[in-house]
This record gives sequence, C-alpha cells and structure tokens, in this order.
Amino acid sequence: MPVRIALLSYRSKPHCGGQGIYVRHLSRELVALGHEVEVFSGQPYPELDEGVKLTKVPSLDLYREPDPFRVPKLREFRDLTDVREFLTMCVGAFPEPRTFSTRVAKLLKDRRDDFDVVHDNQVLGYGMLDIEKNGLPLLTTLHHPITFDRRIDLAAAPNWRKRLSLRRWYSFLHMQGKVARAARKVITPSESSKRDIVTDFGVDASRIEVVLLGADEAFVPPTEPRVPGRLLAMASADAPLKGINTLLAAFAKLRTERDLELVLVTKPKEGGVTEQLIDELGIGDHVRFVHGVSDAELVKIMGSAELGVVPSLYEGFSLPTAELMACATPLVVSRAGAIPEVVGTDGSCATLVTPGDVEELTAAIAELLDDPDRRAAMGAAGRQRVIDKFSWRAVAEATAAAYAEVIDQYRAEKA
Repeated sequence: MPVRIALLSYRSKPHCGGQGIYVRHLSRELVALGHEVEVFSGQPYPELDEGVKLTKVPSLDLYREPDPFRVPKLREFRDLTDVREFLTMCVGAFPEPRTFSTRVAKLLKDRRDDFDVVHDNQVLGYGMLDIEKNGLPLLTTLHHPITFDRRIDLAAAPNWRKRLSLRRWYSFLHMQGKVARAARKVITPSESSKRDIVTDFGVDASRIEVVLLGADEAFVPPTEPRVPGRLLAMASADAPLKGINTLLAAFAKLRTERDLELVLVTKPKEGGVTEQLIDELGIGDHVRFVHGVSDAELVKIMGSAELGVVPSLYEGFSLPTAELMACATPLVVSRAGAIPEVVGTDGSCATLVTPGDVEELTAAIAELLDDPDRRAAMGAAGRQRVIDKFSWRAVAEATAAAYAEVIDQYRAEKA
C-alpha cells in the first residue's frame, strides 16, 4: 500500500556530509517502490530525482559559503524564529536543528492530511515533538550521536577559550538527546551507532532498528588505468573527527621516498588547520583538493586512485567507504566506529589500522602500494561486498517496513 511520506532534513548538501546523499537516494528508491515522498529541507537544498517533490524551508542560511557567520540585513528577518536563529549564532551556539524543527512543525500542522508519516533525518529539534501532537506519526534516522564529534573536537582544542567555544557550539546536543529519547522509533545505519545511541543518548535499544546504507549504482570500477602513486581520501578536511591530520603526517613520511600524490575530496577552510599543516609538512605541491564536481566526475576521481584512505577517528557508517569499495578501490581504513562493519574484519576488502596512529597508517599504505596483486584482489572483494550488502533499494524496503510499523502503532493508540 503506498505511503505518503514527509522527509525532513535541516540541511542537505548534495555531495558530502551524508545527509543530502541519504535524502536523495532514499527518496528516489521509495518513489520507485510506489510511495509518495516530499522532502522538506533547509539550505543547502538537496539534489532530488524525478518524482520526488521538494519543499524549501528557508532559514537565514548563516553558515553559507563564502560568508559563514554572516550578519543578515534587517529586511531578511521574517519572524521571531529568524531572530532566535541569529541571536543563538551570536552567542556561539548552533541554532539550525531547533529553528528548522520549529519552522517545519508549523508547515506540517497545516498539512497533516497530506501525509501518513513524517521521517526526521537527524534534525532532533524540539519541533519534532510537536509533530506527533499535531496528528502525524514520526520516525527518526539518527546516523550517529554527535557526542563523538564533540569529544574529539574538545580533545583537539588548543586552549580553554576554544574548548568553551566548542561547548557553546555543541549545546544543541542536550535537545537532541531529549528528542531522541522521546522518539517512537529510531533508524540507524550500524550496530556501532546503535550501541552509541543507547550509551550517549539513553535511547531504549528496543526502539532502535539498524538499516544499513547503500552505495549508488553510479559508483562503478574505472574503465581507465588508475593513476600511479595517487592516494585519495573523502573527508571534511578541517574536522578532527575525520583524521586528515593523521593522513597528512603519514603522507609526508611516504613522500620522502616515493613519488606520490594525495587527492582530498573536500573544500578546506581558507587558512584552516589543514592548510597550515600542509605548509608545515612541506607537501603543498603534492596535495590537491577537489570539490564541487558532478556525480560522474566524482566517480571518475574515486576510480583513479591506486589506494583510498579513510583515517576517521569515528564514523556512524561511512558512505564514502562503501562508495570507494563500489569503485573497486583498495582501502586502508581506521578501525573506528562502524567502519569495520562496512569493510568486514577479515582484511579481504581493506587493511584496518588503529585510529590516529601515524606509523601504523604509513606502514599499511606502503605495504599495499608495494603489492599490486593484493590491491587488485582487495578492490574486487570490496566491489562484491557492496553488491551483496549495500543497496539503496534494500534501504528503502526496510525503511518502508518501519513506516508501516510506526503508522499501525500510532493509529492503534489513537483508536
């Protein structure tokens, strides 16, 4: 039976960050199964496929490029929610989950007859609690608790001022934990994330369902030879959680005796810690940043590398890992969070290393670069694992089954 779905995402960047990718592929496959999907998103808006409707939920877009933390003009303020958003930013906190949830809850109150279920893509703002009160059952996807991001950022902070600033920024986590504990059902992409949601947010494990993510069929092995000596990583360059500093240190060591190039699929902050570290290590001529490319160009870049590296200190799933595997790119990855669940633990699809260990990462990369037969076998095994386990159609089918369960439970309570 077709289900009418409102899919909510407070920001949906199309090619990185995970949330926009999740929204696009899940919505497409739900429509292919015969369901109706309308995405409600704040800026940046997602790229969506034919048959999926987009309702834009404008914010002040205070963190947009190239002017993040901007001061809006007076005429841009439309209501008290906009005022709250700006003032919250001014005191150093992150307002978007809360203000988006307020805006979208008001929209859905006037449209409750248009939908059968609402799916919250890790907004976890207080407005989510109003949606069920106003007559629509709610299901939540929680990719991983951002408590891990906070811990790692605080550990990397150079002084007490930076730590104080980070505590203000992450103040939204108290709200997210409260909303998560009240959620009727939580979907998460890995057993690792499930354990962490129970531990850090106190959510009842019986209300959490693991639904693996998928790799889009566009990610395929290359038809052209891989570029000798090219390493590739897909990660937010200036986020300590992603471990790029560890990779850069390892790359600098390898560069002393090998002709190598490092491609980082990300946009670094101008003058940020990543650019500073590249300068300090003297590897600026051998590190290249790639961003803003099309899907086809991204697949080509991912398939051009002799080796992919995922040095993260934590991941709730790691879509880039699955996508690199789909491109048959051999991998060195951190034994962190859900990454071992994605690649397997037998070493056939990737070499696993200790997160943050420069020497171990250096040795693992060197060993694989010296073993072309193992790289070829690893790439083929990774490609097969994706085919066997990571399908967006399977994600949509499992999610649709969760919708049906939530709808039936909600209606039984209201009967």
